[in-house]
Parts: sequence; structure tokens; C-alpha cells
Amino acid sequence: MSVQVNVGNHQDKVRVGERLLLDLERCGHEAAAQVLAEHVKVAGAPLTSLEEVDVEFVDDEASARVHEDFMGVPGATDVITFEHGEIVIGIEVVQRQAAEFGEPEAREAFRYLVHGLLHLAGHEDELAEDRAVMEKAQEAVVARCWTGGQDLFGS
Repeated sequence: MSVQVNVGNHQDKVRVGERLLLDLERCGHEAAAQVLAEHVKVAGAPLTSLEEVDVEFVDDEASARVHEDFMGVPGATDVITFEHGEIVIGIEVVQRQAAEFGEPEAREAFRYLVHGLLHLAGHEDELAEDRAVMEKAQEAVVARCWTGGQDLFGS
């Protein structure tokens, strides 16, 4: 089974280049295949039956609204995943976290995409033990699949 990954930019606070969106879609398709092949944690997890996953970049304001409305938690967040195959990524959070951890912004954005795919594959990150398993899988997928550029602003 193949999962189509669509990436869209739904904000205007951070300039996101078309090349990055294409890199994320290409690498996201590969990541979805790897997650399905090696990292499905729960039988019948949403990713196993989805034909496509939609990834949306949003600003802090929209991220905070979604975070509050659906998780009951105030403030912007990095990534929120919905079982119907939608991954919402806070692009301003991507920039801050990339700077804090010394990561290229594009790779950090891909990391959040992979994080969302792993949630769709049944991974959870509430408990430290589960988070460690998820992070190990996440970093393996990022290392194997990310072949895109380094910054958000490419043309």
C-alpha cells in the first residue's frame, strides 16, 4: 500500500519555499512507506488504511487555536495529528526549535511530519518509555528518508 503525502502552507508569517514543499512530499512518501513497513505499533492503526495524509503548515495563532480546541491545552505546539490523516505543523515552532537544537529548519519540519506519521501508526508519546520508543523510530526514519534541502526559504 502506498500513502500519498500532500504538504501545504496555510500561513504567511514564515516564507516557505516551493522546493521545500516538494521535498517534504517526496520524502514524506518515502517516510510513510518506511513507517508502514517497520514501525506500525498497533494493528488497525489509522495509517494502515489511509490513501493520503495532508500536512499543513500554520502560524502560532492557528496552532494555538487547534491545540486548545482539540487538545484542551493553551499555546502553540509543534505538531498535532488527527486520525483522519491530517498533520498540523506549527511553522514558527519549527523555526524556534531548529534554532534551539542547531538543526536545519527543513529537517526539523520533516521531523514533525514523521512524528505525525508515527502517531498515525499507533505510537504515543505521553509516557517517557513510549516517547523514547517513538523518538528512536522517528530519528531512524528522518535519517533514512530526509534528502531535501536545509532551509525553509528555498525557492
